[in-house]
Amino acid sequence: MPPKKQAAKPAAKKAAVAKPATKSSSKKTAPKKRGKEKNAKAQNTGMLKKTFKKTRKVRTNVTFHRPYTQLTKPKPKYTRKAGNSIGKKTRMDQFRILRFPLTTESAMKKIEDNNTLVFIVDIRANKRNIRDAVRKMYDIKAMKVNTLIRPDGFKKAMVKLSPEHDALDIANKIGIL
Repeated sequence: MPPKKQAAKPAAKKAAVAKPATKSSSKKTAPKKRGKEKNAKAQNTGMLKKTFKKTRKVRTNVTFHRPYTQLTKPKPKYTRKAGNSIGKKTRMDQFRILRFPLTTESAMKKIEDNNTLVFIVDIRANKRNIRDAVRKMYDIKAMKVNTLIRPDGFKKAMVKLSPEHDALDIANKIGIL
């Protein structure tokens, strides 16, 4: 009897060893079938991934121009400054246009020789605005207005007065002399 037990044990071991081998071989074949089944289902439904080769855009210019994008209007949570947002726009009146008269040597020479007053004016003022501002503030008629922008960024206006007005008298009235 004992020899039979010993003989039975190795046979059981062989059978146990053989069983996992058959199970693993059956497992290997099962996923392949499932994968093939999934591929077949995906092909039928059109869900299979396709691979594309990426093409590069041919550039014909050396400069790159940014493409136009959508512009959206700002939607502020609150109004920012009370001055312009309420609706009262700050206007250019005569006090804002004429900032101050120039009292340099060359300006004094123009007053004496050319019957011309020289002012520093607002940078946004044009010749018509300057002419009207001089007429309103000093009650004089300007014949001609020449302007230039100085290197320091201020605008200078040379206002030639009509012959009926004397620049020296008006300069004294203003307080230049």
